[in-house]
Amino acid sequence: MRYEDRLLRVLTYIHDNPDGNLSLDRLADVAAMSRFHWHRVFHAMTGETRAQVVRRMRLHRAAGRLVREKTAVDVIAQGCGYPNPRSFAQAFRASYGMTPNAFRQKGRLDASVLLQRKGDITMHPVEIRNHDTRRVIGLPHKGAYMEIGEKFEAVAAMIAARNLWGQCGPMIGVYFDDPDAVDEKALRSFAGAEWRGGEVPDGFESVDISGGRTAVMTYKGPYATLKSGYDALYGVWLPKPGEIPADAPCYEVNLNDPRDTTPEELLTDLCMPLA
Repeated sequence: MRYEDRLLRVLTYIHDNPDGNLSLDRLADVAAMSRFHWHRVFHAMTGETRAQVVRRMRLHRAAGRLVREKTAVDVIAQGCGYPNPRSFAQAFRASYGMTPNAFRQKGRLDASVLLQRKGDITMHPVEIRNHDTRRVIGLPHKGAYMEIGEKFEAVAAMIAARNLWGQCGPMIGVYFDDPDAVDEKALRSFAGAEWRGGEVPDGFESVDISGGRTAVMTYKGPYATLKSGYDALYGVWLPKPGEIPADAPCYEVNLNDPRDTTPEELLTDLCMPLA
């Protein structure tokens, strides 16, 4: 088995079992390697320890559920691998800078822009740029957009395993459907990285993003609250200049790395192609 395949198996297992046994021994078994050697391989290929990856993926899932669901916080905590609500609150606050309840209130997604108070709408910088055509290599995702993180983890692992980062630009997510108009299970998206090399490497798919005039909102904050940025872009910014969106999907460009950046400091360009 290739080391790339071992790594992908482990990342998928973590994503699918947030409340399960994610100990070093268990993940070494999933990778079919010895405990000692697997930890070294995992850290060398991902840049993170097993504990760091598990904590980041568990808390990211919890953050998404907090803003998408009305489920009790302690139930979400348990489902994300924190049977003790106090330990969950401490871990969440250490990562996100606020309590789970405060995060839920700040990132609520249940009110349209028209129904929110003016002071509740956070506007981020928006400018119109002329973008070049981009090719993105990665993997398709079908289902809730908040679950695309598994594919981003897989793409990053594949790129690292093949030493391709020198031919790649930033990580990019492409979103083909309107989440308010398409059933969540049918949503189509694509997780990848800008490709600056030649032929698309084996095992990757590719998507071409047309260039041209593009409205770009630089959003600062956790990925779990990106929908509020889109709401502001479509509901507040777009009507004012009278621009018309092109018949093309929006896409997101990650400007920094969640592995070494706190959620509140994450920067994401929300890109809307214009007609």
